[in-house]
Amino acid sequence: MAHHRSSTDVLVVGAGPVGLSAAAELRRHGVHCRLVDRLPARLPYAKAVGIQPRTLELWDRMGLVRDVLEAAVPLRGQLTYLDGREQGRIELAMPPEVPYGFAALPQYETERLLEQYVARMGTVIERGTELVSFTQDRDGVTARLRTTTGADEELRVPYLIGCDGAHSVVRKTLGLSYGGGAFPEEYMLGDVVADWDMPAGYGIRSGHRAADGSPGDVLVCIPLPGEGRYRMSMRLPPNLSGTSGASPEAPDGVAHGPQNGPSPGLADLQAVVDRLAPRPARLSELRWSSVFRVSHRIVDHYGRGRVFVAGDAAHIHPPTGAQGMNTGVQDACNLAWKLALVVRREAEPALLGTYDAEQRPVGEEVVGRTVRHAVRGIEADPEDRETLLLREAQLLVGYRGGPLSGVPYGPEEAPQPGDRAPDCAGLTTPVAAYPLRLLDVLRRRAGHVVLLYGSDGAELAGAAAAARATGGLPAVVILAAGADDSAGPGDPSVPVYRDAAGEFRRLYLPDGATGLVVRPDGQLGARFPLAGTAAALSGYLRALSVRPDAPLRDPVVA
Repeated sequence: MAHHRSSTDVLVVGAGPVGLSAAAELRRHGVHCRLVDRLPARLPYAKAVGIQPRTLELWDRMGLVRDVLEAAVPLRGQLTYLDGREQGRIELAMPPEVPYGFAALPQYETERLLEQYVARMGTVIERGTELVSFTQDRDGVTARLRTTTGADEELRVPYLIGCDGAHSVVRKTLGLSYGGGAFPEEYMLGDVVADWDMPAGYGIRSGHRAADGSPGDVLVCIPLPGEGRYRMSMRLPPNLSGTSGASPEAPDGVAHGPQNGPSPGLADLQAVVDRLAPRPARLSELRWSSVFRVSHRIVDHYGRGRVFVAGDAAHIHPPTGAQGMNTGVQDACNLAWKLALVVRREAEPALLGTYDAEQRPVGEEVVGRTVRHAVRGIEADPEDRETLLLREAQLLVGYRGGPLSGVPYGPEEAPQPGDRAPDCAGLTTPVAAYPLRLLDVLRRRAGHVVLLYGSDGAELAGAAAAARATGGLPAVVILAAGADDSAGPGDPSVPVYRDAAGEFRRLYLPDGATGLVVRPDGQLGARFPLAGTAAALSGYLRALSVRPDAPLRDPVVA
C-alpha cells in the first residue's frame, strides 16, 4: 500500500453536482483538494434536472452561470390535468428584481460544466477511485483509497467531505443515523422525445382519478434541452414490478434512486403515456430509462470532527420541486468557505460547527416540504402562491437566529443578518455606459464583502477605513441616488457605485447610512449603522472565530 502525506487540504468523495460544487468553491477560496469518484465515467442519466434561481445566483458569483444559461432551457410553469381536463396552471414567474428564473438541465450536463470549471482551476476528477475506509484523530484524517487496478493508497488530509450519495460510505463510517422512511411505490423514469401539441417549457402533471374517487396514477413530464425532449416519470405497472431487481429496502436499508436490474423499454413508457397523457403523444429517441424508488431521510448531524457529509449523503427526499441537488449545492457552498477560513488559519475550527447549525434545519424543512407535496400536492400548501414560489426557488433559505447571524438593524421587513442578500439593478459608475447589478459587483469575489451605503464622503471614508482595519475586509460603496458626485471615500482601492435607480434603497431599506456584510455564500452576515462599523464587524468576526492575528484574505478569482 502506498502511503501519501500530500499538500491536499481536503479530500472530496463523490463527483456528482454536490462534490463538484464543493471542489469548485474550495478551489475558488485557494484551498487544495482532491476529488475522487468510484465510477469510471460520468453517468448519462438526467436524474436531477431542475435548477433553482438561487443556485444560478451562486453560480453567477462563481463565474459559471453563463455556461449554464447557454446549455439549459427555461421552466416556465406547470400544467396540471385530471382525467384529461386542465385543473390548474402555475406560472413560475419571479419578481423583477430576481435575476434568474427556473431552468432545466440534465444532471450529466450540470456535471460536465462543473467538471470543466474545476479542471480550469487545477482539480481533475480521479475516476475509478473508491474510498474504502478512513479514521480521524485530533490532527487529521487518514483515508484508504482503492483504484480500479486494485492498488491501495493511504492518504493523510486535514479534512474530508462525503458527497457520495444515498449509500454514503462516509456517513456509514461516521455512524450517523439516517432516520426516515421509504415510499412503497416503484416508479419508471425515462428521457424521451414526445411528439405532441403541449406548450414548450411547461412541466406536465397528468393523472386519472381511481374508481373509488381517490387519486390514481400520475404522469410527470419535465422539459429538457432538445426539441420535444422530456424526463418522464410514472408508476411502474404491476406487470413490471419485481422484474427490476428493486426491493423495498436496499441491503444498506436505504432504497432511493435508480435500481439495479432491467430497465423499462420505450413500449413500457408509451403504454403509460397512452393512458395518462392529456394529449395524444408518440414517444421516440429513448436515451435512458430506469426503475427507481423514493425515500425520505436525514442525518442526525452533518459531520463529526474533521469529516462532513453533504447532499444525498446527508438528506434524501421526493424529487418534488427539484429541491435535492439544489439543496446539496447550498450545503457545499456553506461548508466550503468556512473550511477555507480554517484551512488558511484565519479562523478557529469552532467555525465548522456552524455548518450543521445552519444547514441541517434547511435540510429538515426541505425533507418535510417535499414529502408533504408528494403526498398531497403542491396546491395543498397553506402558503400564498408568491411565498410558495420564492421558497421553491430557494430564495427564502436563511439562517436568522443562527450562530453567525448578528443583531438585526433597521426596519423589520428589511433583509437582516442570515437572510439572502438580494440582487438589485441600476448601479452605475462614471465610466460604464450601462447599469450594473449587484451580482456584477460581487462576481468572482470569493470572500466577504462589506457594502457601505450613504451620501456623506467623510462618513463613507471612515467606514471603509474601519472595515480595512477590522479583519482586512474589502469594502464597496453604494452612493445614495441624490449624493454629490464627490461623495465617495476618496480611496482608489474602494469601488464606488451609485444607486441611480434607487433599487438598492428599495430592496435593502437602509436606515440612513447603513453597512452590510455579504458572506461568500451570498447570505448577509451583519447589518449596522455606518457610525458603528468597527464594533459591528468586530462582533461578526468573533462569531466567525476569526483569529485576531490573521486578517481575512480577499481571494479574487481571475
